[in-house]
This record gives sequence, structure tokens and C-alpha cells, in this order.
Amino acid sequence: MINFEQLVFRKAVASDLPHIIALLSNDILGKDRESLQNLKIYEAAFAEISADQNNFLAVIDSGKEIIGTCHLTLMPSLTLQASKRMNIEAVRVKDSFRGQKIGQWMIEQAINFAKANEVKIIQLTTNKQRQDAQKFYQKLGFTSSHEGMKLLLNT
Repeated sequence: MINFEQLVFRKAVASDLPHIIALLSNDILGKDRESLQNLKIYEAAFAEISADQNNFLAVIDSGKEIIGTCHLTLMPSLTLQASKRMNIEAVRVKDSFRGQKIGQWMIEQAINFAKANEVKIIQLTTNKQRQDAQKFYQKLGFTSSHEGMKLLLNT
């Protein structure tokens, strides 16, 4: 069983990148979209994310290994009386640590981050194929208030 007092929710550093990619690829959808074979594209994206003050790529560090990740993006907005929003993406917990409420703890840390940054609304998307993820977010108080849409661009 995990000792939550030993967990650290922190900003990712470059040496965390292979662990983050491994977490992203160990997923029903990520297994076909992510690969450590071309680390340079991830390094470039990581540098851009790290340089942007509105992005916080987080990891959960157990002291021994990286066991989770999520990407938080702060978004200034004019809607809702100029409220600041935060988007949560790419939430993953290492397989061997699932079922121990680590995902819940990570989302609680993300909510604390949002509050510290004066965020008024948190939003996230989850793929419709991830039924368990949808139930997980609903248990944490998130509601399906909007229909999300995407347009993939082939460049």
C-alpha cells in the first residue's frame, strides 16, 4: 500500500520525460500513439511546455520512481466574468499503483494548484472509450456538461 505522505506532486524535469512517455504509452489508446523511438519530438514539446508559464506538466514522485503524471494548463478567459480556467489532460497512473486512490490524490493536488492560481473552473476531456475514467471523474465531482469535439490536422 502506498504511503501518501511520501508522494510528491511536482513539476516535471527533463529527466522525467522517458517515464512520462512510458505512462502515456501504457494505455489502451496511447499504446498506438506514443513511442520512445523518437524522443527528440517529445524533448521539443517538453521544452515548449516547460517554458510556458501557463503550463504545468506534473509528475507524482514516490521517492523511488515516477508513478503518475498529468498536464495542467491555465487559461485566462473573458467568459464567466473573466474567470481563469484550468484544463487537465493526460492523466495517468502506473499500472502497478492503480486501485490505491493515487489518481484521486493527483486530482486533489491539481485542484489545489488551481485554487492557488485563482482558477474558477476546471475542465478536462476524456476519450469516450475510457468508460472507467469517466466514472472516476464523475465520482470526483466532474460533470459531463459539454460535448467535446476535436479536429485532427495532418501536417
